[in-house]
Amino acid sequence: MNQQRKDKQKVIGEIFDEARIKSFLAYQPPEGVNADYHLLEKAYRGMLAESFATFVKFFLEEGRDINARNPQGKTMLEEMKTHRLADDYIAVMEKNGAG
Repeated sequence: MNQQRKDKQKVIGEIFDEARIKSFLAYQPPEGVNADYHLLEKAYRGMLAESFATFVKFFLEEGRDINARNPQGKTMLEEMKTHRLADDYIAVMEKNGAG
């Protein structure tokens, strides 16, 4: 499993304004992957925690499922909890009703 790196901010030099954050809602999942899980995973892996928090707000405003499961039956929150440096992301998920 990929773990979040401490230098993630340095690796992502991109500006994440609201339009860029909302653009993540348009990603299409691979066959057999729940669309809502896929969007959460793409945002988690591609954004800093602050941008991820904004993404989750937009995600939920669209009526999407924060507890969607991957093909292995895990929620994004469950997956994040296996990552050593994901505490800020976990807090965002829990604050927004992930369980």
